[in-house]
Amino acid sequence: MKTKDFWYCLKEELIAQKPRVPRDSSRLLVIDETNRIEHSKFIKLKNYLCKGDLLVINDTKTIRARIYGKRRSGGNCEILLLRKVTSENNERWEVLCKPARKLKAGEEVFVGKYVLLIVKEFEEGLREVEFINCGSEEVIKKYGRVPLPPYIKREDLKEDRKSYQTVYAKEGNSVAAPTAGLHFTDRVIASLIRKGVEIVRIRLDVGLGTFKPVLSENINDHKMHKEYYFIPREAANKINVGLKEKRRIFAVGTTVVRTLEDQMERFGKITEGGFDTDLFIKPGFKFRAVDAMVTNFHLPETTLLMLVSAFKTREVILKAYSEAIKEKYRFYSYGDAMLLLNRK
Repeated sequence: MKTKDFWYCLKEELIAQKPRVPRDSSRLLVIDETNRIEHSKFIKLKNYLCKGDLLVINDTKTIRARIYGKRRSGGNCEILLLRKVTSENNERWEVLCKPARKLKAGEEVFVGKYVLLIVKEFEEGLREVEFINCGSEEVIKKYGRVPLPPYIKREDLKEDRKSYQTVYAKEGNSVAAPTAGLHFTDRVIASLIRKGVEIVRIRLDVGLGTFKPVLSENINDHKMHKEYYFIPREAANKINVGLKEKRRIFAVGTTVVRTLEDQMERFGKITEGGFDTDLFIKPGFKFRAVDAMVTNFHLPETTLLMLVSAFKTREVILKAYSEAIKEKYRFYSYGDAMLLLNRK
């Protein structure tokens, strides 16, 4: 398939610039098992789940990964922390740099009194930086900014530190929020538990693999960037029991889908531990774990849109997007939600 097959046109006014308050007041577009479209509210999510269903959430924590600094020449630059890598001495991170053409290996970036040294160069603006005589946590705490995506046309605000974080975030190093989870509130979760839905926690640290653009003409030529995930023993046991008993597995977000389906591809079951995945889910993929998915509306020509198109079909998803645009849903990270159902 061609990348252009996943294009749709969206007016800028439908791109959400701020979150809804409260979170669970978001609209919810539901595509049921027969591909019928229904319009609802996120607060009513419990109406679509049953006793015994498993709701799998990604409890990763989003860090303030955007750091502004200066080059030795005095020019401004930006570093987006992507992924911590090992180092025998000082701490190193894989990052995206701007301006990438000017930030070469050996270049120093000054962030207040701190120094970050570029030690390796990769393609597409990727670099490896070393924190000299300091740790990343120290720098992030003092200078880190909320990594709002570029289609949000404003600087991050103090309130984004809370808004751009799920209510159930626990730990991790995500550089973008798992946005499907942003709609959840304590009262939504409580309503699901009262109904007999079992909440299961896993963690995938959102990195470049989630938001890297597809630049190839043919989607099969796109290579996913690796992302780290961790599955606790308790979560693995619960999901495996659910699969054995043919209970429905609801994934909150594409990150959860990729985690569970990566496990099924590798082992045919869910195993505990930490793994890296570069799984690219596109039309033609056979889902073996996930029966339903909570997700946001995704940008055109992205791997996320291709993933949800694989879960339903490209035609069903683009028809639903057209309906959402007609009904003036809010799109992307701070936008409204979708619920995709594939099994009663």
